[in-house]
Amino acid sequence: MRKPTWKPRPDLHFIELQTAVFCVSCERISRNCTPACLGCGSRAVLSGGLTVNLYAAAVVLLGLLGIAMAGLMARALMTGEWSGALFLVGFAVLFAWQIGGFVMRNRPIAYAFDRLPKALLP
Repeated sequence: MRKPTWKPRPDLHFIELQTAVFCVSCERISRNCTPACLGCGSRAVLSGGLTVNLYAAAVVLLGLLGIAMAGLMARALMTGEWSGALFLVGFAVLFAWQIGGFVMRNRPIAYAFDRLPKALLP
């Protein structure tokens, strides 16, 4: 059985990740620093995260959940249920840690080929 050997190929060109752009219209990867695709001239607007409506619905739902948790906390403190209040504080911290990162990472964003957001770069 023969070992595969690596041979340099002059037809391959490597592109740095920071300047690489994939155009959906012409399905090409190119080095590009302009707002249009170099292959087909597409002026597509790129987007990331959730859609604006879905993100707004998630933020409203989280706000309502926060109001409900505050009501439960107030009731637990007024009735002297200290263990219940402590549980609610622990649950709120865990929930904020888990869901807070999700909300921050999925914020809607629109950008062009020449203005890549820093959050998307390695």
